[in-house]
Amino acid sequence: MSLPESAHTTVLLHETVDGCLNDPAGIYVDGTFGRGGHSRLLLSKLAPAGRLIGIDKDPLAIASGHELAAEDSRFQIVQGSFADMKAALAQLGITKVNGILLDLGVSSPQLDDAERGFSFMKDGPLDMRMNPQAGISAADWVMTTAEDEMARVFKEYGEERFGRRMARAIVLARQEAPITRTLQLAEIVKQANPAWEKHKHPATRAFQAIRIAVNNELGDLERALADSVDLLLPGGRLAVISFHSLEDRMVKRFIRTQENGRELPRGIPVTDDMLGRTMKKIGKAIMPGDDEVRANARARSAVLRLAERLH
Repeated sequence: MSLPESAHTTVLLHETVDGCLNDPAGIYVDGTFGRGGHSRLLLSKLAPAGRLIGIDKDPLAIASGHELAAEDSRFQIVQGSFADMKAALAQLGITKVNGILLDLGVSSPQLDDAERGFSFMKDGPLDMRMNPQAGISAADWVMTTAEDEMARVFKEYGEERFGRRMARAIVLARQEAPITRTLQLAEIVKQANPAWEKHKHPATRAFQAIRIAVNNELGDLERALADSVDLLLPGGRLAVISFHSLEDRMVKRFIRTQENGRELPRGIPVTDDMLGRTMKKIGKAIMPGDDEVRANARARSAVLRLAERLH
């Protein structure tokens, strides 16, 4: 099946690849291959002995990955979640890597294709799955999720202060008719939102929350971050681009925890190796410059954080 393709501008392209690369002859993982923007640049910097494994849930991204694999034998593509990268790499005989790159969230081709159901601006089937062949759709989620759970998801994943009102409105609406279309849901949420934020669609936060829930995005990120400690070689780099505060806080907290090591009672004399420090952060958080944001408005909320594996 061929779906409409959308141009995808890779965010923080050079900053991410340069931040992740530490050995041109090493092994790297692009856990969110997308349309291969980061992967192609990384491959251009790798030595002939270098290797890159791409991972993605999306069947169209996998098709694009197969094209790249046919062009460059140093590259392989795997369909799945980056949360399972440890097992996926093990199947390829890989236990350690030099770098892991994660570009979180939804890609432009997914967002711009109305048939994928991510957008509240275009009418399409209410789906939102990164992999449309697995899991439950957003339509199933809004039709079956209890009101309290829905309100919790809107509050925690969407940071939506009117989440309770929106959940109530959805429950009432679904009693009248099935909710199966994006614009149908967007209108229900819009009517339940009494105070719109300037320059932001009233359904923005609710759609974000549903997408995160349907794709288990935060759970996947938590697993991937934890596994990065075991997978990275000493000196290996972790590069993560986040697009909303929930993801960024998780990444920032993870890096800080690995950098500080385990908490021990005050007053106990300890040596540095007893703290179990595993990583150090590399520089400060990196945001797109004005030129990049002007060229690609979707880059405006991106935050890149880098960390390096210690001994």
